[in-house]
Amino acid sequence: MSEESTGEDDGNVAVSVRATGDRSLPRKILEFDHVYEALAHRRRRYVCYSLLEDAQQSLTELATDVAAWENDVPEGAVTHRQHERAYVSLYHTHIPKLVALGVVSFDAASETVMPAANAEQVTAALIGAGAALDSQQNANGETNAEN
Repeated sequence: MSEESTGEDDGNVAVSVRATGDRSLPRKILEFDHVYEALAHRRRRYVCYSLLEDAQQSLTELATDVAAWENDVPEGAVTHRQHERAYVSLYHTHIPKLVALGVVSFDAASETVMPAANAEQVTAALIGAGAALDSQQNANGETNAEN
């Protein structure tokens, strides 16, 4: 039997399963794992957002940007401790992860971070998510204004 049956997953999403029990995912879905992994942590999202504004930055600049965003302060108000915490985390965890995912490249000699082959897909997802959130916020604002 090669017919497909449709069931409900959590009551909201229709799931198609072959009667043969084949539950493999289409390759197109699996090809975006790097996007989801890159965006899974807020510091990696901050790095990607920052690279949208300036395509090549030093790790020191990125750490300042991340610390400012996390602490909701202007870049000039970032403390040494806030900067160091962000810097160490980026250097040891998040930049290597983004390099492994092909989202950024890192020049260790100059400590410079630049977009890599998969950066475009990740930044497109960020932009798309931002647009979706903006439109949802606008819709909610209009609803609240009417009440």
